[in-house]
Amino acid sequence: MATNENLPPNVIKQLAKELKNLDETPPEGIKVGVNDDDFTTIFADIDGPAGTPYENGVFRMKLILSSDFPYSPPKGYFLTKIFHPNISNTGEICVNTLKKDWNPTLGLRHVLLVIRCLLIEPFPESALNEQAGKMLLENYEEYARLARLYTGIHAKPKSKLKQGTISESTKALNVDPRNASAQKADLVNSLASTGGPPTLTTTSKGTEGGSGGLDTTLPSAVMKKEGALKVHAEKKKIDARKKSLKRL
Repeated sequence: MATNENLPPNVIKQLAKELKNLDETPPEGIKVGVNDDDFTTIFADIDGPAGTPYENGVFRMKLILSSDFPYSPPKGYFLTKIFHPNISNTGEICVNTLKKDWNPTLGLRHVLLVIRCLLIEPFPESALNEQAGKMLLENYEEYARLARLYTGIHAKPKSKLKQGTISESTKALNVDPRNASAQKADLVNSLASTGGPPTLTTTSKGTEGGSGGLDTTLPSAVMKKEGALKVHAEKKKIDARKKSLKRL
């Protein structure tokens, strides 16, 4: 197991400062946890943004820091299964911030905000999950329906991250036993109708050096984007009511 000894003292000091700040003033929708003896693996629970197919879900992910961090970017993985163009079946995250746009001055807060932004605005042009990317471009309603199914089955709230030791058992996904069977049956039927489960296909667009995922300037617009999504959802409800009244 990697330990803090793998990181230079100045990096450990900076990470400890960042983690304390994240704990005291967490970003909206993000809760961070770490093993005090191993800062090289950082866990986070990300709330699915309102107005997206991931709403009401809690997605656990981790950042793995290399021994030469911060000169090389961390590697990001979702531990909770998710149907998303820029997240592979193994959980790998494709986003420019963790690849060609990495800058040693970027902090963990920025990285986590960018990843949450990816749930608001996917980039199908640089898909690691090509089925999800193609579906998003050609049939958004079907994409959203399938993404909601994954969210309902896999992204149930977990035990909260706490300070201290966090083991690999955080990969375990809690599924509500009261409706899990029905949801899984629905998911199987949906996958059958769309030609099978999502395939893991890594193209030059979705790998390091290729055209990337998310512009690193997006975190500053998270709140504005989420507000717009909520307004759009309410407008759709109002339009639906108006159509119903016209039919009467």
